Amino acid sequence: MVGIDEDDASDLKPIKSVSSSTPIFGPELLETLRWAASYYVAPVAAMLPRAGPPNLPRGSRTTPAPRHDHGRASYIVTSQDDYVQAREVLSRAVSEGHSGLAILPTAHEVATFSGILREAIGDKVVEVPPSGEARAVTDAWNRSCLRTGTVAVGSHRLAFWPVCGLGTAVVVEEGRRSMKDRQTPTVHAREILRRRALVERFNLVYVGGVPSTQLLASGVEVRMKGARGWPPVEIVDRSEDPPGTGIISEHTRKAIRGVLARGGRVFAFSHRHGYAPALRCVSCKTLRRCRSCGSRPDPGETCSRCGATLGPCEACGGVSFEPLGAGVGRVTEVMRRLFGESVGPVGEDASIWVGTERDIPMLSEVTLGVIIDMDGLIFGSAYNAGEEALRIGARLARAIPFGRGRRLIIQTNLPDHPVIAALRSGDPLSYLGGELERRREYGLPPAGEVIVLEVGGGCRDPLPLLEPLSQTATIYGPAARDDTLRWLIQGRDLTATKLALRGVVSSLREGGCAVRVDVDPLDL
Repeated sequence: MVGIDEDDASDLKPIKSVSSSTPIFGPELLETLRWAASYYVAPVAAMLPRAGPPNLPRGSRTTPAPRHDHGRASYIVTSQDDYVQAREVLSRAVSEGHSGLAILPTAHEVATFSGILREAIGDKVVEVPPSGEARAVTDAWNRSCLRTGTVAVGSHRLAFWPVCGLGTAVVVEEGRRSMKDRQTPTVHAREILRRRALVERFNLVYVGGVPSTQLLASGVEVRMKGARGWPPVEIVDRSEDPPGTGIISEHTRKAIRGVLARGGRVFAFSHRHGYAPALRCVSCKTLRRCRSCGSRPDPGETCSRCGATLGPCEACGGVSFEPLGAGVGRVTEVMRRLFGESVGPVGEDASIWVGTERDIPMLSEVTLGVIIDMDGLIFGSAYNAGEEALRIGARLARAIPFGRGRRLIIQTNLPDHPVIAALRSGDPLSYLGGELERRREYGLPPAGEVIVLEVGGGCRDPLPLLEPLSQTATIYGPAARDDTLRWLIQGRDLTATKLALRGVVSSLREGGCAVRVDVDPLDL
């Protein structure tokens, strides 16, 4: 039930029974649910169940402590341990008689932080595993949403939970990709909790090393907990390597040999699946970039971002290029050939681990970390590739802190690039401020709005339905991908476009089409 109408109800069917006497949302949370439905171009009915548990809730609410007169939002940049800061904030909320909510990116981090928080507040911690069974999740909802004085700890799917007596919510590393749903509606925990905090007046604390540009643009207060956002890193200039060196520079090889000789462990970071390595000219060592849009091209002769023809090296006219990085499989082969040591994925009994971003939380036993190809991250095809590269570099620097023989090596062909300068200085704000200005210039998020629309199958032609949208937005496409057509919708303010798009999506689905609407997409 979302409202009461005093008009004549004689034409309505009678209520046969009430499924549960426990409400899963009140007027304030309903306001956020309606906002989310509008923002993410989704039916309200698709949003409402997100506030409740998988099964019917049972019980009644306890009386919560008085709420704050006003809620405030802040971002705390911590140099190493986010969990210590989060534990301090949530313990204080519980001691004042309020409840708390903690959102973390992955199941491993949910379990780790739950254990740390239990040491401070005991059985008041309500851990909600992201892949928990329906009954266990419902029990957790009942404990945290019907009783005050608890702290619910879980993934981004808890962002809508109506925690009883909520005084403080903490989000750890809000910029991580796993904080956002990949399927329609593509809800992001950061935006939901920011909206809820404004309406419900609870305190909202973000903790991490690199705040997102979306958060900075919203005016959230950012505080540095120390002089640096992460420990020092070592930058290796690959432009000094002779052609044909391969993906591991000579300086990095020496560092790896030294660590292995002392019995330490090495972690070689490779790009996640889907990234292509950066390429440089064999003759002059200039990094290959698209002349039209500046991105790092995938292998081939056309740019994966804008479709422009790449051609020879812009500096010397050379036509031969060598990769500066590789995927996990290739890096593993190279490591075995160079060092003759046991090499394997993170968690195995091996001297050299090779992994991706998802392995970073498990790196407590690593002495030396190496980012094989930083340029491949910086010049990715996404508009926010530089921001993502900075976030990944900072995460690794915090997971393998400098000192006592431990350090992180970052290989790059462009040691003076702004992202590398920010990693060297330990200050994320210096880069992000300039990045915000660039986004404003081109109307990209957060200065503008972007929606990706994907349509597949069905018997309805999308083009006539999309033409009216061009009056309020710029539309690019369609681009064909497998059996799907893809459009990019961009504008400074897409409020009116989203309203019109709701009808378009409904018509397409009624025509048998499979439709995916990605608001604020992570990848273009």
